[in-house]
Amino acid sequence: MIVILIGYMASGKSTLGRMLADKLNYEFLDLDEFIEEKENTSIASLFKTRGEIYFRKAETKYLKELLNSNKNLILSLGGGTPCYGNNMQDILEAQNTKSVYLKASIPTLVSRLKTEKGKRPLVAHIESDEELTEFIGKHLFERSTFYNQSGIVLSTDNKPVGEILEELNEALF
Repeated sequence: MIVILIGYMASGKSTLGRMLADKLNYEFLDLDEFIEEKENTSIASLFKTRGEIYFRKAETKYLKELLNSNKNLILSLGGGTPCYGNNMQDILEAQNTKSVYLKASIPTLVSRLKTEKGKRPLVAHIESDEELTEFIGKHLFERSTFYNQSGIVLSTDNKPVGEILEELNEALF
């Protein structure tokens, strides 16, 4: 089975994905890291040298490759992945796959992202909490239609990681 973790940046996809993979003895993959390995360059470099359209086409290609694998896999997607091309439709139609939207509120995402802006190029330039709130709100408004199509929607607000992991495990099996 492939479990696909969907959500905005800082929603907990990588943290929970690694923990769930350990618990289930599955392989964990971050789609962006997989793309970097396959393309032999960083995502930032791909955007800079080849452009976003090339990146999005590569993202779709590698997502399809992974969806067609017979691995037991926890796959963490980039926040925008479900929103481009037919990616969300491909996810929903894939065999032996479960999609999970890790839903975090705007205040939760702001509090997580403001402390790690240096690691997040998309928000590194944002100065104030107000601007960050507006930026996240705009993105979530645009993306929520895609995110909410997931087979499982799990709120992560005000919950310890262990509790979310248990809820996720119960929802999957």
